[in-house]
Amino acid sequence: MTKIITIRDRAEWTYYVRRAAEFDCYHTWHYNSLEKSGDPIMFVYQQHDDFIAVPLVARPVPGTIYSDLTCVYGFSGPISNRKMDELDEHLADSFKSAFMIYLQEENYVSVFLRLHPFFKQGNLLERFGGVHDNGRVVVLDLSLSLEEQRQRYSPAVRAQIRKARNRGFTVKEEKGPEAIDLFISIYMETMQRVDASEYYLFNHEYFHELYESDEYDTRVLIVYDGDEPIAGTMIMFTNGIIQAHLVGTRREYLKYSPTKFLVDEITQMGRRDGMRYMNLGGGLSFKEDSLLQWKLSFTDNTLGFKTWRYIANAPVYQLLLNEKGIDENTGVDFFPLYRYAQIPQLTNSHSL
Repeated sequence: MTKIITIRDRAEWTYYVRRAAEFDCYHTWHYNSLEKSGDPIMFVYQQHDDFIAVPLVARPVPGTIYSDLTCVYGFSGPISNRKMDELDEHLADSFKSAFMIYLQEENYVSVFLRLHPFFKQGNLLERFGGVHDNGRVVVLDLSLSLEEQRQRYSPAVRAQIRKARNRGFTVKEEKGPEAIDLFISIYMETMQRVDASEYYLFNHEYFHELYESDEYDTRVLIVYDGDEPIAGTMIMFTNGIIQAHLVGTRREYLKYSPTKFLVDEITQMGRRDGMRYMNLGGGLSFKEDSLLQWKLSFTDNTLGFKTWRYIANAPVYQLLLNEKGIDENTGVDFFPLYRYAQIPQLTNSHSL
């Protein structure tokens, strides 16, 4: 059985997420409801009591009768009542057949998904082809003792955290609309400093709605130097995973690296609340860059990050490239390539 759940049906969307053996905040109805670039939907294939579901965002291809599918900002990909590396072969093959029929019937040209590095979703999607290695993310393992975790820090990180404590820096969880507005001011200052594109300049409503979810636990943490707020983050706690979603630092305090102190404090909070991992993410566009090196200064524990780039209608995909004068063999790492002009940019992002 195949069904399409729209964002208007919160109860049914949530039903499948809660039944999933593995999921994160990026799969939830609430997080997907924040998406404005297209229409969030969930494709579900069900076989008796087993299911595979994929949160997606449907977007029209301008000037055509076609559309394509993408995902929300973050790590999503398919979920199931079984773990991804324990899927029944018949269920996986039947899902592939059903999804391909859906793509054809609905005139979809392509599908792009950022796969969740903690779940082995590539095992399922490799049946279609189009699974790409896109670098790695840095993960702090909270099953280690705090002492073991800190031993993995680079000497420079340990020294910077020690200096932050000696200087009297503190981390406070702030609540309510005023806390969100305070974080927004720090975050926006950071994005302006690193010359971020509009893609990263979320409106005020986004921050407030992100905070108000009852499907995952969003927290606003602020680093203070005395009474002065100097850095902050919005993080999400979901199903044993902490996602470092948004972060920022006041320019005049960059030299003190308060976000390193903040990471150390978050891991202590996570342990108290039964979290298993903190995902620090990867480099800019998941490249081996200075941002990734900043994160690797905490640990060398990494997971591979993959994307799914599936061309559902090759003739139309090629036609769209031809219409824009884009060579399909260009070295640009972007998908779908016919949307190349819409690439988000974020520069100098190591200074957060």
